[in-house]
Amino acid sequence: MSPTDQKRALLIAGPTASGKSALALELAQARNGVIINADALQVYAPLRILSARPAPEEEALVPHRLYGHVAVDQPYSVAAWAREALAELEAAWAQGKLPIVTGGTGLSFRALDGGLAPVPPIPQATRERWRSFTGDLHGELLKLDPAMAQRLLPTDRQRLARALEVVEATGRSLLDWQREGRDHAPLSGVAVERIYMDVPREELYARAEARFDRMMAEGALEEARPLMGLDPALPAMKAIGLPELIAHLDGRLSLADAIENAKTATRHYIKRQSTWWRGQMAHWR
Repeated sequence: MSPTDQKRALLIAGPTASGKSALALELAQARNGVIINADALQVYAPLRILSARPAPEEEALVPHRLYGHVAVDQPYSVAAWAREALAELEAAWAQGKLPIVTGGTGLSFRALDGGLAPVPPIPQATRERWRSFTGDLHGELLKLDPAMAQRLLPTDRQRLARALEVVEATGRSLLDWQREGRDHAPLSGVAVERIYMDVPREELYARAEARFDRMMAEGALEEARPLMGLDPALPAMKAIGLPELIAHLDGRLSLADAIENAKTATRHYIKRQSTWWRGQMAHWR
């Protein structure tokens, strides 16, 4: 492509171990591409092995962006990622390259396609009041924001509380803020090709288990060791396999049990990813 063409982008998504990175590398070489990471864990510098980040020799073949650039204890959000991803998209277009965004984090792709609602900070008192409210949240939202209430299940208390705190604090429906976000979405007006890696569940499980065995052989245990003692609530500490290996290093699990638990956690994660993506497939092939 040239800088004067319509802006184009390629998105490659799918569950872990589905082959996204390999396809992204193949297509980046064939199409003069830049690979932009959309995986929530591959951004963290210490997690090359446990996050299945591309190997250095793969990164040397084509430009890779937003991999391993965040400290493990650094606050980082989808909004922060979206700002960085937009900068990388613009840089790729300016260089006449095709940006190829790949990863398994669905919210990252949603931020690119649908934008992020630019809701201002909510006062803490308002937030706490609705999140601790024990009454009929859906009924309260019907009074204040009936259009939003019609879109939410009465049992979805987390989203109901969010909608209530937004309309009370800003005087505007969360729907209005979401529409504003879509109008400014990074991929608005861009010709987008979307590929979803659809692999049978049992095959994914087998691939993921074999990959974890390779991770162990490549030094995953030693990668986990320096992270002992960090706050387990940090997003980076949720990497599949990391809590289990730290439990082994702390003496709470045998190595065999840690490995088995990590593989079980991976299977559960694949199932959650696949379930989430089933509802997002209308515009993906």
